[in-house]
Parts: sequence; C-alpha cells; structure tokens
Amino acid sequence: MNGQANPAAESRLLLVTGLSGAGKSTVLKVLEDLGWEVVDNLPLALLEALIDAPVKRGEAERPLAIGIDSRSRGFRPALLVRRIKELREGGGRDIQTLFLDCAGTELERRFSETRRRHPLAEDRPAADGIAREREMMEPLRRWAEHVVDTTNYSSNDLQQEVRQRFGDAEDGNPVLNILSFGFARGLPRNADLVFDMRYLRNPHWDPKLKPGTGLDPDVAAYVIADPAYEDSVSQIEKLILTLLPRYRAEGKSYVTIAFGCTGGRHRSVHVASRVARTLRDCGYEPVLTHRNLDSAPQDGLEGKPPPAARASGGKR
Repeated sequence: MNGQANPAAESRLLLVTGLSGAGKSTVLKVLEDLGWEVVDNLPLALLEALIDAPVKRGEAERPLAIGIDSRSRGFRPALLVRRIKELREGGGRDIQTLFLDCAGTELERRFSETRRRHPLAEDRPAADGIAREREMMEPLRRWAEHVVDTTNYSSNDLQQEVRQRFGDAEDGNPVLNILSFGFARGLPRNADLVFDMRYLRNPHWDPKLKPGTGLDPDVAAYVIADPAYEDSVSQIEKLILTLLPRYRAEGKSYVTIAFGCTGGRHRSVHVASRVARTLRDCGYEPVLTHRNLDSAPQDGLEGKPPPAARASGGKR
C-alpha cells in the first residue's frame, strides 16, 4: 500500500445508469469517496470528448465514472450501447456499465416518500413513468456487466456493495471494509467475518450513556471497563491480522469484517473503530462504516436489562 496509482484502475471507465430512484446518486458519491473522478448527467454528445480529454501534466489519471439516465440530453439507450461497443473496440480504456434496477412497487414508495415526480411522468402517476423508463432502459440492462437490484437495499447496503465491487486493491491487498451493525436491525450483506459483541455489558441500560454512541469517550470507557473486553478484543485483532495475509494469498479482492451488538450504536461501534485503528497502525487502509449509528435507541430492541439495571429501575 504505497499510495501509487494502480495502472489497471487508471484506464477504467464506468457508466452508471439504471432506473430513476434506484440509487445512482448514492453510487456516484461512494465512487467519488473511493477516488474516482465523477461526472453526472453528461449530455451524450460530450461523452467521447470527456473520455479523450488529456490529463494535466503532473496529475495521475483517475478512474472515471459517468452518470447517465433518462434525463441526460440525447439519451438513446440502443445508440449508447452501440457507441460503448465502438469505444471499447478502440481500446485505451476498460469501459464497463453498472445498471441499477429496482422493483416498481419500491420505486413508487421512494418517489412517494421523497415527494419527487418521476422524470418521465411529470403529470401522471409515478407507476406510468417507471414502466415507460423500464422499457426504454432494457437494452442497457441487457448489456451491462454489473446489474445491482436495490429493491431490498438500504443506503448503507448499497454503499457496501459499491465498495466491494469497485474499490481497488493496491499491491494485491484486498479492499478492507470494517462495519458495525445492530443484530436487531438485520445481518449485513456479504460479510466475510462477523463478530458478536453482545457478550460485553450494554451501555444502553445506563440512562446517561443511552443517548450516546460508541464514538463518545464515556461510552467507550464503559465498554472498555468490562472484564472480558481487552482479552477478547485483542484476540479478535490477532485473528484478523493472521487471516488477512491468507486472504491476500488466496487472491481475495474484498474482505468485509462486521461487528454487531444489539442496536448497533454502542459496543459494536466502539470495537469496530478500535479494530480499524489497529489495522491502520499495521499498514492496512480499512474503510469504516457504522450502519446503524444514526438509529434511535429503542428499549424494545435491546431485550431485557441486566439484573442490576432492573433492580435500580433501569439505572446503573
């Protein structure tokens, strides 16, 4: 991980397209965070000019992501597929297409929640625009190398999917994702290793700590004070550091390590943050995500309080 550009990544070009409301903006934001150059809603007449634009002297060429959808000027899917074929045959860039799909009922719900109008149904029900757009986009969907159905994805799920598919592993090291989550809100998708932090005492049942998160010093101190904490977490770190070189040797490109507690706000957040720091100190560059950090604390998700908390009416 020497920070040098990856030659294979330098020539990459990804067209990000799909149905309106399926998550294109989220994908482009994640790609930007991963170091990609991002352009959204580019008129198709400018596509070739952008691809052929020279890089300024002294600047490293970054992989390029271009967002295109039914709102793009000159959008004609069948023609776009033909132009992609021609550009690919011309060489110079590894051109791929990511198509974001989603069930119609879920798209209708999303448009209703955001009170946005579908771009192809300004004066009609969203369902009409969705059906029309799906038919229009079918040539691109058939052509795309990457098709992601976001029907059951949260925003965090989609972010993780993008990081796993398009994060670049330098020097053969796998792209490393560290995730905290709450078991009560569902297991994460595509996790390679899952560690359960529910054996540690729960800050949720301390009224002073309940509103906080594992990023707060007082919450962290509470978790660290558990007698089982240091020995168990240090052994988990040792196991991870033992496995990562083996994953690399096996050619694994992406590794997601998830830490869960009940609600995903306290114990898992602190431990995931600690492990990410440890891995950085050892030369790795993990991406740290806290899936449920912004979720509201709910007693109903946390199960029964420990005996000490029940005896004191919830206070510890």
